[in-house]
Amino acid sequence: MPSRKKPSRRTRILVGGAALAVVGAGVVGTVAASAADSTGPVSAPAAVAAGGAELTRSTHLTLDAAEKAAQAAVDAAGKEGRQVSVAVVDRNGNTLVTLRGDGAGPQSYESAERKAFTAVSWNAPTSELAERLAQAPNLKDIPGTLFLAGGTPVTAKGAPVAGIGVAGAPSGDLDEKYAQAGAAVLGD
Repeated sequence: MPSRKKPSRRTRILVGGAALAVVGAGVVGTVAASAADSTGPVSAPAAVAAGGAELTRSTHLTLDAAEKAAQAAVDAAGKEGRQVSVAVVDRNGNTLVTLRGDGAGPQSYESAERKAFTAVSWNAPTSELAERLAQAPNLKDIPGTLFLAGGTPVTAKGAPVAGIGVAGAPSGDLDEKYAQAGAAVLGD
């Protein structure tokens, strides 16, 4: 029986890398899902990759849904004569949409983004998170966060998929009320 030459380390790495790339490409195509169907966000079940590794599918908010939520928040504020900025971020905290209402203060734009990021990061309204600062004052030192009322998470089957932040109203309670109006158009 002839002896087989063992493949070199480099060959094994290249073949393994190519196999992972093929599996990864299939997973990326499979994992992406849309949260904006007519019934609201929906979670997808877990999948199993080659080799038996379990993967998690995540639900993402579409740009169309983010725009509708942001506009609903601006409209809710406008009905009460308030000029606000609204930001909608995805599950990873990346900004999808920002709207700056007519007459909204210059600080409101960044504040809205940071409130949205904070709400989705902890999957909790920022008014609740602001109360937690008494027990953990160092939370405020986390980059990109803002622990003031006005941010609300958007969930699908209990998991965060987005955050909506509003800033510019005379109080955080009003900011949060408008953020919740934006989240309400998405359902849960």
